[in-house]
Amino acid sequence: MTIRPILIIPEPKLRTLSTPVETIDSEVRKLVEDMFETMYDAPGIGLAAIQVGVQRRVITIDVARDGENKKPIALINPEIIAASEETSVYSEGCLSIPEYYEEVERPAKVAVRFLDIEGKTREVEAEGLFATCVQHEIDHLNGVLFIDHISKLKRDRVIKKFTKQAKHKAEA
Repeated sequence: MTIRPILIIPEPKLRTLSTPVETIDSEVRKLVEDMFETMYDAPGIGLAAIQVGVQRRVITIDVARDGENKKPIALINPEIIAASEETSVYSEGCLSIPEYYEEVERPAKVAVRFLDIEGKTREVEAEGLFATCVQHEIDHLNGVLFIDHISKLKRDRVIKKFTKQAKHKAEA
Protein backbone atom coordinates (compact mmCIF):
# COMPACT_ATOMS: atom_id res chain seq x y z
CA MET A 1 0.00 0.00 0.00
CA THR A 2 1.14 3.49 -0.82
CA ILE A 3 0.25 6.84 0.63
CA ARG A 4 -0.40 9.07 -2.37
CA PRO A 5 -0.08 12.85 -2.45
CA ILE A 6 -3.41 14.66 -2.11
CA LEU A 7 -4.16 17.43 -4.62
CA ILE A 8 -4.86 20.82 -3.05
CA ILE A 9 -6.95 23.66 -4.57
CA PRO A 10 -6.48 25.50 -6.91
CA GLU A 11 -5.28 22.30 -8.73
CA PRO A 12 -7.39 22.24 -11.96
CA LYS A 13 -7.76 18.41 -11.93
CA LEU A 14 -10.09 18.79 -8.95
CA ARG A 15 -12.60 20.43 -11.30
CA THR A 16 -12.64 17.58 -13.85
CA LEU A 17 -15.32 14.97 -14.42
CA SER A 18 -14.15 11.48 -13.43
CA THR A 19 -14.67 8.56 -15.82
CA PRO A 20 -16.53 5.36 -14.91
CA VAL A 21 -14.61 2.22 -14.03
CA GLU A 22 -15.18 -0.40 -16.74
CA THR A 23 -13.49 -3.36 -15.05
CA ILE A 24 -12.56 -3.95 -11.44
CA ASP A 25 -9.07 -5.33 -11.90
CA SER A 26 -5.85 -5.39 -9.87
CA GLU A 27 -5.17 -1.73 -10.79
CA VAL A 28 -8.53 -0.61 -9.33
CA ARG A 29 -8.03 -2.79 -6.24
CA LYS A 30 -4.56 -1.26 -5.71
CA LEU A 31 -6.05 2.23 -6.14
CA VAL A 32 -8.68 1.47 -3.47
CA GLU A 33 -6.01 0.11 -1.06
CA ASP A 34 -3.86 3.21 -1.61
CA MET A 35 -6.85 5.50 -1.16
CA PHE A 36 -7.72 3.93 2.21
CA GLU A 37 -4.07 4.18 3.30
CA THR A 38 -3.94 7.84 2.18
CA MET A 39 -7.31 8.70 3.75
CA TYR A 40 -6.43 7.17 7.14
CA ASP A 41 -3.00 8.81 7.11
CA ALA A 42 -4.38 12.31 6.34
CA PRO A 43 -6.56 11.71 8.50
CA GLY A 44 -9.93 11.94 6.77
CA ILE A 45 -13.27 10.14 6.54
CA GLY A 46 -13.65 10.18 2.76
CA LEU A 47 -11.51 10.39 -0.36
CA ALA A 48 -12.27 10.52 -4.08
CA ALA A 49 -9.79 9.10 -6.60
CA ILE A 50 -9.47 12.49 -8.30
CA GLN A 51 -8.03 13.87 -5.05
CA VAL A 52 -5.00 11.63 -5.60
CA GLY A 53 -4.88 12.55 -9.28
CA VAL A 54 -6.76 9.54 -10.68
CA GLN A 55 -9.72 10.51 -12.85
CA ARG A 56 -11.87 7.44 -12.04
CA ARG A 57 -15.25 7.19 -10.32
CA VAL A 58 -13.98 5.62 -7.08
CA ILE A 59 -14.49 6.82 -3.51
CA THR A 60 -13.47 5.46 -0.12
CA ILE A 61 -15.29 6.27 3.11
CA ASP A 62 -14.98 5.36 6.78
CA VAL A 63 -17.05 7.45 9.19
CA ALA A 64 -16.18 5.36 12.27
CA ARG A 65 -15.32 7.58 15.22
CA ASP A 66 -12.08 7.30 17.19
CA GLY A 67 -12.17 4.20 19.33
CA GLU A 68 -14.74 2.44 17.11
CA ASN A 69 -13.87 -0.43 14.80
CA LYS A 70 -13.08 0.76 11.29
CA LYS A 71 -15.95 0.51 8.79
CA PRO A 72 -14.25 1.05 5.44
CA ILE A 73 -16.41 1.11 2.33
CA ALA A 74 -15.29 1.55 -1.27
CA LEU A 75 -17.88 2.76 -3.76
CA ILE A 76 -17.12 2.32 -7.44
CA ASN A 77 -19.23 4.23 -9.98
CA PRO A 78 -21.50 5.54 -7.18
CA GLU A 79 -24.72 7.32 -8.08
CA ILE A 80 -27.36 8.88 -5.89
CA ILE A 81 -30.69 7.31 -6.86
CA ALA A 82 -32.87 9.06 -4.26
CA ALA A 83 -32.55 11.97 -1.87
CA SER A 84 -34.80 13.16 0.96
CA GLU A 85 -36.46 16.53 0.88
CA GLU A 86 -35.44 16.90 4.51
CA THR A 87 -32.00 18.51 4.82
CA SER A 88 -29.26 18.60 7.42
CA VAL A 89 -26.33 20.92 7.98
CA TYR A 90 -22.82 19.68 8.74
CA SER A 91 -19.57 21.52 9.17
CA GLU A 92 -17.63 20.07 6.24
CA GLY A 93 -13.93 20.00 5.58
CA CYS A 94 -11.90 18.53 2.73
CA LEU A 95 -8.47 16.99 2.42
CA SER A 96 -8.02 19.08 -0.76
CA ILE A 97 -8.83 22.28 1.18
CA PRO A 98 -6.84 21.66 4.40
CA GLU A 99 -7.92 23.22 7.68
CA TYR A 100 -10.93 25.01 6.19
CA TYR A 101 -14.43 24.15 7.44
CA GLU A 102 -17.81 25.56 6.55
CA GLU A 103 -21.42 24.61 7.21
CA VAL A 104 -23.09 23.00 4.19
CA GLU A 105 -26.75 22.04 3.79
CA ARG A 106 -27.47 18.79 1.93
CA PRO A 107 -30.26 16.19 1.79
CA ALA A 108 -30.39 14.39 5.17
CA LYS A 109 -30.79 10.94 3.57
CA VAL A 110 -29.72 9.51 0.23
CA ALA A 111 -29.92 6.14 -1.49
CA VAL A 112 -26.78 5.22 -3.41
CA ARG A 113 -26.14 2.52 -6.01
CA PHE A 114 -22.53 1.43 -6.61
CA LEU A 115 -20.24 -1.47 -7.37
CA ASP A 116 -18.29 -2.98 -4.50
CA ILE A 117 -14.68 -4.13 -4.82
CA GLU A 118 -15.92 -7.54 -6.04
CA GLY A 119 -17.92 -5.93 -8.85
CA LYS A 120 -21.32 -6.63 -7.27
CA THR A 121 -24.02 -3.97 -7.56
CA ARG A 122 -25.02 -2.69 -4.13
CA GLU A 123 -27.50 -0.15 -2.82
CA VAL A 124 -27.28 1.55 0.56
CA GLU A 125 -29.40 4.09 2.35
CA ALA A 126 -27.23 6.68 4.01
CA GLU A 127 -28.12 9.19 6.66
CA GLY A 128 -26.31 11.48 9.07
CA LEU A 129 -22.59 11.94 8.60
CA PHE A 130 -22.43 9.00 6.18
CA ALA A 131 -24.98 10.68 3.86
CA THR A 132 -23.06 13.95 3.96
CA CYS A 133 -19.77 12.19 3.25
CA VAL A 134 -21.20 10.18 0.33
CA GLN A 135 -22.62 13.35 -1.27
CA HIS A 136 -19.36 15.26 -0.68
CA GLU A 137 -17.25 12.53 -2.32
CA ILE A 138 -19.64 12.01 -5.27
CA ASP A 139 -19.46 15.77 -5.82
CA HIS A 140 -15.68 15.37 -6.24
CA LEU A 141 -16.27 12.84 -9.03
CA ASN A 142 -18.28 15.53 -10.82
CA GLY A 143 -15.69 18.28 -10.36
CA VAL A 144 -17.67 19.94 -7.55
CA LEU A 145 -16.09 21.02 -4.26
CA PHE A 146 -17.93 21.60 -0.98
CA ILE A 147 -17.07 25.29 -1.23
CA ASP A 148 -19.36 25.42 -4.29
CA HIS A 149 -22.24 25.02 -1.80
CA ILE A 150 -21.34 28.13 0.23
CA SER A 151 -21.68 31.84 -0.55
CA LYS A 152 -19.68 33.29 -3.43
CA LEU A 153 -17.95 35.70 -1.06
CA LYS A 154 -16.69 32.92 1.26
CA ARG A 155 -15.76 30.71 -1.73
CA ASP A 156 -13.79 33.51 -3.43
CA ARG A 157 -11.96 34.23 -0.17
CA VAL A 158 -10.85 30.63 0.36
CA ILE A 159 -9.83 30.17 -3.29
CA LYS A 160 -7.78 33.38 -3.13
CA LYS A 161 -6.05 32.18 0.05
CA PHE A 162 -5.09 28.79 -1.41
CA THR A 163 -4.06 30.30 -4.77
CA LYS A 164 -1.71 32.65 -2.90
CA GLN A 165 -0.27 29.71 -0.90
CA ALA A 166 0.27 27.68 -4.10
CA LYS A 167 2.04 30.64 -5.72
CA HIS A 168 4.36 31.06 -2.73
CA LYS A 169 5.17 27.31 -2.78
CA ALA A 170 5.97 27.44 -6.50
CA GLU A 171 8.29 30.41 -5.96
CA ALA A 172 10.13 28.75 -3.05
